[in-house]
Amino acid sequence: MNKIKTKFRGLFIVNSKVYRDKRGWLKEEFKKKFIKKNLIFTLVSNSKRNVLRGLHMQTKKSQDKFLSVLKGKVLDVAVDLRKNSKTYGKHFKIILSEKNGKHLFVPKGFAHGILGLDKENILHYACSNYRDPKSELSIKWNDTDLKINWGVKKPVISKKDKLALTFKDFEKNKKWKKLYLLVAVE
Repeated sequence: MNKIKTKFRGLFIVNSKVYRDKRGWLKEEFKKKFIKKNLIFTLVSNSKRNVLRGLHMQTKKSQDKFLSVLKGKVLDVAVDLRKNSKTYGKHFKIILSEKNGKHLFVPKGFAHGILGLDKENILHYACSNYRDPKSELSIKWNDTDLKINWGVKKPVISKKDKLALTFKDFEKNKKWKKLYLLVAVE
């Protein structure tokens, strides 16, 4: 395994070697020496092709996330919402797949989303905080200010994501922004 820094402070890629033979494959998922965070909660999501989940965040109980694909391939996107960051309002995207051995660590202070690229996509999340549905917030996946090219015009999205905030609305609403930015720097 090796760790690759990005231009986003705290956000990095972990490359794992994938060992393959006629039986299938094996890869290392996690090493504490790369991620010195207490990841206390894990979950798995299953998404079909063109399902887009995001851009999600929690306002009160922000989470560090370590993501890896168990099956399929996803476009993974993280948007920096840390007030004093040089990359505030910018996004990072990467293809994660069961074959390429790449994992992504997304620190607190980012909104996060994925787009399923294969017929079936199973994603594993390890998080530093429990899910808190009451403090969940979404920013529109296709917000014009964020300029994210997802490579799909009509993704399958949830009702919650259809009602998501624009980036400008997130910035204008001082209550949400203040809550999120305070938690993001914990």
